[in-house]
Amino acid sequence: MANHPIVHLEISANDPQAAGKFYSSLFDWKLELDPNFNYLQFEASPGPGGAFVQVGENGVKAGDMLVYFGTDDIDETLTKVASLGGKTIMPKTEIPNMGWFAIFTDPTGNKAALFTTMQK
Repeated sequence: MANHPIVHLEISANDPQAAGKFYSSLFDWKLELDPNFNYLQFEASPGPGGAFVQVGENGVKAGDMLVYFGTDDIDETLTKVASLGGKTIMPKTEIPNMGWFAIFTDPTGNKAALFTTMQK
C-alpha cells in the first residue's frame, strides 16, 4: 500500500497576515508570501507546512482547516474515495511548477485534499 502522509495544512483566517504573525510569534514558524497567489505559507519544522487562507475566498469559512494527504496517483485515490462513499468536490487541478491537488469529502461530510508533486 502506498504512503499517504499529511503534507500540507490550510488554516482559515479573517486576516491571514495577522494570523501568520500570531503563529509565527507563538511557534517560531517561518513565513513566506507567495505573491502569485497571495498565499501566506508557513514552515512548521519538522512537521508539514501549510498556509493561511482568506475567509470568504472559495467558500472558506472561519474555523475551516483543510488537510492535504500525499498520494502517488490522485485519479486512482479519487476513484477509491468514490467507491467508499466519498465525493470529489474539486477534480485534479494543476499547481503550476509544483504538482496537482484535488479536494473531496468523506461520507460524513469532512473535507480533505490530495496532493502529488510534479515529476521531474
